[in-house]
Amino acid sequence: MFAKEVKQLFFAILTVTALASCQKDLDVAELNVDQQRVRNTTTPLTAMESLGRRLYFDNKLSSPTGMQSCSSCHLPNQGWVGFGEVPSTLTTRGFRSGIGEGAVSGRFGDRKPPSSAYATFAPAFRYDAVDQDFVGGLFWDGRATGAVTGNTAADQAIAGPFTNPVEHGLSSREAVLGILFNEKAYRDLWLSAWGTPLTLDPAQVDENYKKVGLAIARFEASSEVNQFTSKFDAFQRRQATLTADEAEGMRLFRQVECDNCHSMDRVGGTPALFTDFEYENLGLPQNMPFLSRMNRNPADKLDGGLGAFLLRSNNPAWVPHAAENMGAFKTPTLRNVARGENNKTFMHNGVLKSLKEVVHFYNTRDVASAKWPAPAFPATMIRHRRVGNLRLTSRQEDQIVAFMRTLTDGWRPGVTNIQGTL
Repeated sequence: MFAKEVKQLFFAILTVTALASCQKDLDVAELNVDQQRVRNTTTPLTAMESLGRRLYFDNKLSSPTGMQSCSSCHLPNQGWVGFGEVPSTLTTRGFRSGIGEGAVSGRFGDRKPPSSAYATFAPAFRYDAVDQDFVGGLFWDGRATGAVTGNTAADQAIAGPFTNPVEHGLSSREAVLGILFNEKAYRDLWLSAWGTPLTLDPAQVDENYKKVGLAIARFEASSEVNQFTSKFDAFQRRQATLTADEAEGMRLFRQVECDNCHSMDRVGGTPALFTDFEYENLGLPQNMPFLSRMNRNPADKLDGGLGAFLLRSNNPAWVPHAAENMGAFKTPTLRNVARGENNKTFMHNGVLKSLKEVVHFYNTRDVASAKWPAPAFPATMIRHRRVGNLRLTSRQEDQIVAFMRTLTDGWRPGVTNIQGTL
């Protein structure tokens, strides 16, 4: 009897470990088991997209190896972002308040992973002198400007994650390329994608590392990542009918001018992306629970966002705009914002815990009885009719949330709950 109980315990541990390993990371082998289900498209990937895909889902590209891939913090089944709360284990890394843990146990960054879906539409970072706003770029603060590779998503892929000690933790660009060179599958994919063999020639390190980012960006630009298969898209094609609450939510979304920043305009042949690629200080408070759990002093961790990036940039034309942009962060796309919403946080620092809370913040930020914590950067937060006191009822807040749920890819007639599925 004792031996049987030990055996049952052993298999129970294996099962829990397997489930935990699927929670945060989704590596190449796992994903290829049912690739078509995940991709939700019949369009075959090109050689370049296939190389980028393998790079994106490969958790060997970390130190310790096997602990971190791009998909560790940008998971398809979460709308290409991360979880809200996932505990760490001996073999997996977790999330706290939406902030992802890196390859090294206990190392966390300061911001929630932004979505890698629809990110490749972001134009190069620039200052719009007419609107007097910064536009484009990636990361929450815009520092992936596109100046390095000519592609904002490629700049983002190589700007830090692989060699950041709180993310993948690899020692250098050479270390990244060395992992690829030592695997035949990568050498073959590289040759197919680029037409030249991958080498470790020191003179080609910069160029080859850029190609790593460009390949990842090409995958992120593929129809596997940017599907445009939501109920909203079907509605726009007159192939679906919104419910009464969804339709009213869309009307309210426009009425209170959410679409001023989360644009619903079709640009050329591209459906609405629900972002204007600009930056705003919404008056968000700091994420005090996260800072407390990390034993960080809130006074030392004020995140200046765009303003902080401008201040340390080497562009003399940008630096004078730093002060007015302190606390401003990129307006994210709302596509897939509801995917996996039951275990998700929102805003750049994960401070809001549900879509209802997000809408309620916009609705009542300036209403004293709502008792929101003090904003991190009050002097520069936006003060206009689109934020602060929208005078929406709780029912109307729910209707706006209902509309945002129509932006989840993978919609099919008769399927009403796709929030946490692939």
